[in-house]
Amino acid sequence: MQKIIRREVSKITGHIYRFFSRFKFHIVIIFGALIVGVLDENSFMKRIEYAYQIDDLKAEIRKYDRQYQHDTQQLKDLKTDSDAIARVARERYFMKADNEDIFVLSDDEQPADNTPKYETAE
Repeated sequence: MQKIIRREVSKITGHIYRFFSRFKFHIVIIFGALIVGVLDENSFMKRIEYAYQIDDLKAEIRKYDRQYQHDTQQLKDLKTDSDAIARVARERYFMKADNEDIFVLSDDEQPADNTPKYETAE
């Protein structure tokens, strides 16, 4: 019985050995391509992800540069023009002069909620 099992195992290992010896270059090339393309931390997939991340960060930098330029100009206006202080106070902080009224209009849509706030369990 053991001889039969050994012969079968020998046949299987022989097939595996012949397969690997026949396709060894193919296997190494496929394994290397997997490592370089997908599995490694410096793979092509990671490089593409990093490129997208860099593009997003550059867009964010441009946004903050524009905001910085706007705020710098506004600060310069505040230092030189006394009317600018009143304008900023009215626009941002809704302050008013003694002889005027302020109306704040919002274009935000409020959700239509027809359910009562407090429901009683029956």
